[in-house]
Amino acid sequence: MANQRDHANLIWQIADLLRGPYRPPQYERVMLPMVVLRRFDCVLADTKARVMSEYERRKDGKLTDDALDRILNKASGQRFHNRSSLDFQKLKGDPDNINRHLVGYINGFSANVRRIFEYFEFTAEIERMHEANILFLVVSKFGDVDLHPNAVSNYQMGLIFENLIRRFNELANETAGDHFTPREVVHLMVDLLFIEDDALLTIPGTVRTMLDPACGTGGMLAGAQGYMRQSHIKANLYVYGQDYNKRAFATAASDMLIKQVDHNGGGENIRFGDIFTEDQFPDQTFDYLIVNPPFGVDWKKQKREIEQEHQKRGFAGRFGPGLPRINDGALLFLLHMISKFEPVRPKDQKHGSRLAIVFNGSPLFTGGAGSGESEIRKWIIENDWLEAIVALPEQMFYNTGIGTYIWIVTNRKSAQRQGKIQLVDARETWVPMRRSLGDKRRKIGEGPAGEDEDRSDEPDQIGEIVRWYGGFQSGAKVKIFDNADFGYTRVTVERPLRLRYQMTIEDKARFLDAAPDLLDDVQAIDQTLGRDSKLDWNAVWASIQKLLRQRGSRWTLAEQRLFRSVFTVKDPVAEPVRAGVRSDDSEPDPDLRDFENIPLKEDIDAYFAREVHPHVPDAWMDRSKDKVGYEINFNRHFYVFVPPRPLAEIDADLKKAEEEIMRLLREVTE
Repeated sequence: MANQRDHANLIWQIADLLRGPYRPPQYERVMLPMVVLRRFDCVLADTKARVMSEYERRKDGKLTDDALDRILNKASGQRFHNRSSLDFQKLKGDPDNINRHLVGYINGFSANVRRIFEYFEFTAEIERMHEANILFLVVSKFGDVDLHPNAVSNYQMGLIFENLIRRFNELANETAGDHFTPREVVHLMVDLLFIEDDALLTIPGTVRTMLDPACGTGGMLAGAQGYMRQSHIKANLYVYGQDYNKRAFATAASDMLIKQVDHNGGGENIRFGDIFTEDQFPDQTFDYLIVNPPFGVDWKKQKREIEQEHQKRGFAGRFGPGLPRINDGALLFLLHMISKFEPVRPKDQKHGSRLAIVFNGSPLFTGGAGSGESEIRKWIIENDWLEAIVALPEQMFYNTGIGTYIWIVTNRKSAQRQGKIQLVDARETWVPMRRSLGDKRRKIGEGPAGEDEDRSDEPDQIGEIVRWYGGFQSGAKVKIFDNADFGYTRVTVERPLRLRYQMTIEDKARFLDAAPDLLDDVQAIDQTLGRDSKLDWNAVWASIQKLLRQRGSRWTLAEQRLFRSVFTVKDPVAEPVRAGVRSDDSEPDPDLRDFENIPLKEDIDAYFAREVHPHVPDAWMDRSKDKVGYEINFNRHFYVFVPPRPLAEIDADLKKAEEEIMRLLREVTE
């Protein structure tokens, strides 16, 4: 490990050359592409002559670019090659034109590597360094760093690159949170993801796949690979990722290419594109899925495509259960991942899938019954896929201090977990950071085995949380519930409309302004019913209908509604307005309409009789409007009542404060 740290520190020192033209948060724009470039230069050195010879022989043929790449890759013995006559040593031979030569050298790579550097947008950085007169020095210093496979294995190089990614992201902490997840969060998520799978992963030659659909710089995928290296060396984990940020994508693709762990080769398992409109793995399923999606990201730009898929494909697509509100697309990531679950068919070596996703609090409870969010929660819970939720401490992430939660979702719960959901409260399980990084002021202790050399005394809080999780026993930090405990029926509670009738001169004039042709009928009603107020609209309207029949008048429905709206007002002492001919069929008053969220485990009629009817005896339930919803109120389940301090104690503190104030005043005035 010392060798890896030495290399990482040496590269880190080169970054000081950028000071001035670049601010520290911008160093990664140069350093990560240069590390990749130098590593590839060293890897290809031994077969450089063979590749150049093969290229000279083939370059004037009629081969397609893809065919030529395949031939030259074979000559290089790698999944990439460079056909330029230049290398790092030759680049130093012409300092005045090093910018032009470096661009030419990069263009000599195979298409998969050229694409990575295009997404790094490295040509612009080359010109920027050249104009600042530091390009030659940076290239020269990198040329002195030996990254040949004989000196640094692929495994070690992967660790070096991961270390640098972390350092540069922490240096750029104001934006790091968009593309980088703190390593202890990744550590915890990976441990929880694999916690049920020791038996599967100890089978020699086992091949498993993992997807991160918003992979950023690839930290989660790297964390999963690290877990497999340490715990299940006989198993093979092939990782896949997608991201829509160019630099993040290029970094992750470089990392995978450096470590040579792709299933298909060539870095193609890390792909660029928006997962909602450009899913790069449309027909693939995965054993594991992991993601830290952006918090509170809206999906306005993808609205048309997402709504079209929801409406036209339904559950055959990714978004069948429903769509969340437009300003928070977090649950869309979860739906996308569930659509890539493996089926559970052990005979076909299909063992289902497990996923881990980081959310803020919104997906737990936002949206009432019938909303898109609630329908998504309902679908997941009623399918018995939600295994657990772990509440993390606040101030854990670089760009937000809010509370966050890890959801574990799977279609292959163990027998003891079926029909159950586990909540783990790790909100107070943290140690302070030695130095704040943006909004990140806390971390979960990783124990003496953690990467931080200065925290050898750090408690193993990740191990503690994993033990709570694996123990599956209710306690102060763990609660276990039935799936139905989080569901409720939203019942519509109606109360009758009560109208008082009275005809006044002002209302009469107002009505006739709108319906002057009904003057004679209104005059007859006025004479028959008089001007006194009446508390039974049902009787009033029956009298009016009888009078109109006698007069041979037929009012339209709109005219009837207008008459009632002008000559009646709501009055709580009036008789209920009947909706039909039955005396007990009351018309509901929309203004008095209310809703009750009744737990699924409660008998609705018994609940209504106990909780509603004693307070509003004239209320009834309209069960035709019932909606079932689900929400997870974490705070309610872990609430601990703290009794208020005794009044005598509070009075004593106030008296001390008053005495101190008087003492200070005397010092000023004396």
